[in-house]
Amino acid sequence: MKTAGKNYTKNYLSAATKILDQLDSKEIENAIDLLVSVKQKGGRLFFLGVGGSAANCSHAVNDFRKIARFESYAPTDNVAELTARTNDEGWATTFVSWLEISHLSPNDAIMVLSVGGGNLEKNTSLNIVIALEYAKKIGSSILGIVSRDGGHTRKVTNTSILIRIDEAEYITPISESFQALIWHLIVNHPKLKG
Repeated sequence: MKTAGKNYTKNYLSAATKILDQLDSKEIENAIDLLVSVKQKGGRLFFLGVGGSAANCSHAVNDFRKIARFESYAPTDNVAELTARTNDEGWATTFVSWLEISHLSPNDAIMVLSVGGGNLEKNTSLNIVIALEYAKKIGSSILGIVSRDGGHTRKVTNTSILIRIDEAEYITPISESFQALIWHLIVNHPKLKG
C-alpha cells in the first residue's frame, strides 16, 4: 500500500510537470490581450463554472476585482438566486437567465473555467453551453480555461487555453489546479494590473 501511495504522488507530480511544459504561452497572451481590450472598453467579466471550477470562479472574481480592478462576477456566488433559478427554471438555463438579468453586452466578456467545457451531445454542463450561445448572439467576448478537448467552450471562444492531460485519473484535479495557476498569471500580468 505504501508503494502505491508513493507512486501515485510521483506520477501526479510528473503529470503536472508535463502539463506545465505543454501550456501554450501564446494562448495565455491572447487571453490577456482580449481582457485588456474588454477592460479598456469598460466591459465586465463574468466567470462561469460548475463544481470545483465554480469555486475557482469565486476566487477569480475576487482577484480580478481586487488586483486588476476589473468589474467581475460569477452567478454561482449568489446561492439563493442560483438555487431559486434551478428550482423554478431548471439547471440548464441558470447561467443564461442570470446573464440576461445582468444585461450582458458586447463590451463584456465571459470566462469559462471548466474541466470539459460543456457538451450538448453528451448532456454535460448544459448551463455553460446555453450561456455561451447567448453570449455569442449578444457579441460578448468569450474566453476559456479548459481541459480534455475543450468541449463546446473551445469551439466558440475568441481565445481559450487548453490544459492537455493524458492521464485520465488526473483530469479533474489537475485541470482545476491549473485553472488557478493560469488565472493567477493573467490577473497579475502587468498589462492588466491597476
